[in-house]
Amino acid sequence: MLPLEAYLTELRDIRSLGATVEETAYYPALATLLTEVGKKLKPKVRCVMGLQELGAGFPDGGLFTEEQFDREHTLKPLPGQVPSRGVRSVRQVIRVSLEMVRIMKSLSALQRRVRQKYVQNASISLPAS
Repeated sequence: MLPLEAYLTELRDIRSLGATVEETAYYPALATLLTEVGKKLKPKVRCVMGLQELGAGFPDGGLFTEEQFDREHTLKPLPGQVPSRGVRSVRQVIRVSLEMVRIMKSLSALQRRVRQKYVQNASISLPAS
């Protein structure tokens, strides 16, 4: 499954639970997507959500390069690191992603209806000429 497809599927699954109240419930899925895409970059980039205050408020997440991590012990960012590839506010990204999930669900329902109609029409025998 492609990273974007996995991300949208995860959003759909989380949303269908009906148990979440904030967009922060979707942060892990977004972090996974950005990290998967970041693996293809040089240097590799990893997304970490829930960062501490960096002087301009609390960012939703940051993009770190692989050398900023303690690979020998915890795979967590080394203490005092500032995301070298920037910080992100992701609330709007989450909102747009959820809208994409809603649209995909609608298209899926429409596709099922069209398929049913096609099957119904195909099963009607035409009179011989």
